[in-house]
Amino acid sequence: MLAQYQEYLTVENIYLWTTFGVIPFWFLLILIPNHRVTLILVNSIIIPLILGTAYIYLVYQAILSNESFSDIFKIYLSIDDLYTIFSIETFLLIFWLHFLALNLFLGSWISRDGSKYNIPRSLVAIQLIIIYFTGPLGLVFYWFTRIFYAKKLGLHD
Repeated sequence: MLAQYQEYLTVENIYLWTTFGVIPFWFLLILIPNHRVTLILVNSIIIPLILGTAYIYLVYQAILSNESFSDIFKIYLSIDDLYTIFSIETFLLIFWLHFLALNLFLGSWISRDGSKYNIPRSLVAIQLIIIYFTGPLGLVFYWFTRIFYAKKLGLHD
């Protein structure tokens, strides 16, 4: 059955589907964060499972194409090794899926946490947009906002 879809499941198609596929979920987080649809689709395990399945498929394809997985640990040794790993499309897409999944998880948490501390939705929405594009930078902005609204400085939740 997988062989039927292999022609369609190219690196480029997986990239396009996942990149554009997460956008509706970000809109749900921004526009209707407490709606049942958002709670079911975004704040559940559904999206991480879909992105995780694509991740596993890409690892499987990398194994079939004899990509060296021992090289992936070299990314910690130098920037040149990181560049070399990212020059391989499959590994680059694996890291992109990692980025998409973690950013969506972070956006989901911030959306729920903003509601918990009664942070205005417009302010949370701006930070969700920043998180969509930059991840950790949006988290820093949100953290400063949270300190102001929660009236406390907490390093853990």
